[in-house]
Amino acid sequence: MELQYALVDARQKNMIGNVLLLLEHPAVLTKGTRTDSANIYLSQDELARLGMSVYEVNRGGDVTYHGPGQIVGYPIVQLKDFDEGIRWFIQTMEASLIDLLNEKFQIHAHARKDKFTGVWVGDRKITAFGLAVQHGVTMHGFAFNVNTNLDHFNVINPCGLSLGVTSVANETGQEVDFEQTVDLVAESFAGHFGWEPEYVSLEELRAVLENAK
Repeated sequence: MELQYALVDARQKNMIGNVLLLLEHPAVLTKGTRTDSANIYLSQDELARLGMSVYEVNRGGDVTYHGPGQIVGYPIVQLKDFDEGIRWFIQTMEASLIDLLNEKFQIHAHARKDKFTGVWVGDRKITAFGLAVQHGVTMHGFAFNVNTNLDHFNVINPCGLSLGVTSVANETGQEVDFEQTVDLVAESFAGHFGWEPEYVSLEELRAVLENAK
């Protein structure tokens, strides 16, 4: 969160370009601004015994799970770069993952036609989305289930939808190369926005922020 806020501030001031953070979290539940407490089935103590932390965050949506085997993407993007607006931005992110799943893993993924965002395989969600916008710059983003332990979703009603979840490993019947999939996500994301990706480490990113002060 601290890194995201620092990047958002720097992007608002045009000190840096657009950034996509790609990472893997320990087991954690995040509560969006519209979270219904009834969608978390265990108490704080019970969650702690399972090794799960709970955090309130400033994105939209209900409760979500993040954990090992899941690629979390946080785009720090200036929306003024586009004329199409936030809905188009989210739909383009969805398309980048839908195309990746169809082309690289032969998984028939799609976006829903109703009000629910995300990427789906049938009626099971494989990628959840939840963004916030701070003075024209996005933060938070998406959670893409790759080799995720789907049993961990049993402690919540994911996004308050009472629908199932799935993962790449679940659909293909085997775990996939996680690091390679991170690269595929970066390439597909950049390609759909017409960008040429430049890979930087966390240390390099912090140095850029320090120099931008």
